[in-house]
Amino acid sequence: MAPIADHPLRYSLANELHARPFPAISFPGTAVYLAVKQPDGAAARNREADMTHLLTLLDRYGAPHPQPGATHYFGTLGRFKLKWESHTEFVTYTAFIDGLSARPFDPADFEVFPSDWLEAIPGVRMTSALIRVEPWTDKERAIKAINEWFVPESIAVSKVLDESGVIAGDFRIDEAGHQRFAIFVDPSTGDRRVGRMVQRLCEIETYKTMSMLGFSETKAMSPRMNDIDGRLTELMDEMTDNATPAEHTLGRLLEVSAELETMAARASFRFGATGAYEAIVHQRIEVMREQRFDGRQTFNEFMMRRYDPAMRTVKSTQGRLVSMSDRAIRAGDLLRTRVDVERSAQNQALLESMNTRADMQLKLQRTVEGLSVVAISYYAVSLAGYALYPLAEASGLSKGLLTAAITLPVVGLVWFLVRRLQRAVHAGRPE
Repeated sequence: MAPIADHPLRYSLANELHARPFPAISFPGTAVYLAVKQPDGAAARNREADMTHLLTLLDRYGAPHPQPGATHYFGTLGRFKLKWESHTEFVTYTAFIDGLSARPFDPADFEVFPSDWLEAIPGVRMTSALIRVEPWTDKERAIKAINEWFVPESIAVSKVLDESGVIAGDFRIDEAGHQRFAIFVDPSTGDRRVGRMVQRLCEIETYKTMSMLGFSETKAMSPRMNDIDGRLTELMDEMTDNATPAEHTLGRLLEVSAELETMAARASFRFGATGAYEAIVHQRIEVMREQRFDGRQTFNEFMMRRYDPAMRTVKSTQGRLVSMSDRAIRAGDLLRTRVDVERSAQNQALLESMNTRADMQLKLQRTVEGLSVVAISYYAVSLAGYALYPLAEASGLSKGLLTAAITLPVVGLVWFLVRRLQRAVHAGRPE
């Protein structure tokens, strides 16, 4: 039996589901995380530059290269392990170091990434984090460490994954420029479950930061949208008052509509990405299966109080932009209808004027036709008189009598011929 032919993408599609496995992390240990993004046009960036920069780091440690076109890499570089991922808009680097530094969240841990290599990285830092993973010993020690390491008013703490560990963080940037997260792991927890905790903390932080780009763009758009909203309201008032010619108002309204469509087109990608990133943040928190610890707010509660209002603002701005575009479209339709009605009335008046002029021309034509019969008859009688004068002398008639005798017949003949010609022209029959 001949083998079944596979779809060309069958294996690549199946392998895509396994392209980003959770790392297996032993503890105690430290994770150093970095997310980098191009300032503009990140989705259409040159991904070869990202790969080239990764290879530069791998070559420093003599590490093997990933496959061409890879979007994921995991390998050992000297005393640490590196996980690299390429996403739609950003690239992430995560270094896993065995053991803990004597100073919690020591900025020196970030030196696993060489300074000259960081300076040449293609893009700018979106976020970076130091994640401290240590075994759970007792609750009192964990509470003391959390109080020392994080800002009390912002801290979020939860027991996660069926009490396999306790995660904590305050989502603030420390003096060295990094976020801080701590994970206290039950000694019986496996390395892969620890890797899941670390990975999801990194994802929550990264997608939170990326989604806040939509909030930043919303704030930048608001003054311009307020201005356009005022202009749109003013134009609609002009439509109501009928004080301004409709054509002039329509031209300005089309300018506003074009401006709104341009804003919507430019913001559509960011709004769409923000919605997707927000969904990932909440999904990653949900799968952690949080439980309250020491009466502190959970990660979900932190996001509900601090993060969700910003996302609602983005959604509100997106809806407002759509609403303004719809208003402009409806106003334009109404105004175009008004212009069409006015033009129809103008055309009707023009047709009536043309009919009046046609009637006047017809009357004038008939008058001219009557005069033309008289003129033609005059010349015809004169010509006929010249032709018949010799006969008048032979018959003893005077010229005046002869002229009078032929005038009526000539006039009648001319009138008959002119009428016949008119009928032929009106009937479309050239004579």
